[in-house]
Amino acid sequence: MGFVKVVKNKAYFKRYQVKFRRRREGETDYYARKRLVIQDKNKYNTPKYRMIVRVTNRDIICQIAYARIEGDMIVCAAYAHELPKYGVKVGLTNYAAAYCTGLLLARRLLNRFGMDKIYEGQVEVTGDEYNVESIDGQPGAFTCYLDAGLARTTTGNKVFGALKGAVDGGLSIPHSTKRFPGYDSESKEFSAEVHRKHIMGQNVADYMRYLIEEDEDAYKKQFSQYIKNNVTPDMMEEMYKKAHAAIRENPVYEKKRSGKDS
Repeated sequence: MGFVKVVKNKAYFKRYQVKFRRRREGETDYYARKRLVIQDKNKYNTPKYRMIVRVTNRDIICQIAYARIEGDMIVCAAYAHELPKYGVKVGLTNYAAAYCTGLLLARRLLNRFGMDKIYEGQVEVTGDEYNVESIDGQPGAFTCYLDAGLARTTTGNKVFGALKGAVDGGLSIPHSTKRFPGYDSESKEFSAEVHRKHIMGQNVADYMRYLIEEDEDAYKKQFSQYIKNNVTPDMMEEMYKKAHAAIRENPVYEKKRSGKDS
């Protein structure tokens, strides 16, 4: 056997610098975080707000946060597991649920700051591009930036459903239509109707109808919770319309009373 050079020698290990803990655990993209957190020096101590969206296996988490040296400060949060209160009992991690969670976050935040009557947002869901603008003589629109974390920001990702919900709810978040469902990268055209279908859960309803006709056993297996809660494909749009209205009517978070309180 010939001579093999030792690459990882003593000098290598003496000079080795470990990466940040959350990078080692694969939880934080610090390249992105630096750009989301860094604030202009001429804005002094003004917080730079981020809309954090995380999709887990059974939940969607939306938060408004800003960075401090001690750690991130959460200003407001909304979760998909709160949606049953507003009439959405099943499908809590689909695109329509992401939209509802984003809408809930926006209305809850503006309600907390007393700006919910000033910035109503887009009440009627069209799926088309909409941007919130500041109103003269009133507090400026609440501006924040999307923090998608490590999610692949592909066209149609649920992260953008939450973004659209927050924008329609009255938050000012810089975005374009290029990542919404309905955007065609080849023709460079955006179909607001396709996007509206996703917001109203019609993509799920269409698949339900397809399975009912083609394979009823698969339908019973995949949509067992829908069947249990008596949710049919024809009810979907009305269910989400009522949920949007209910969220706008009362977005306030209610603390669950523990046994100790009673």
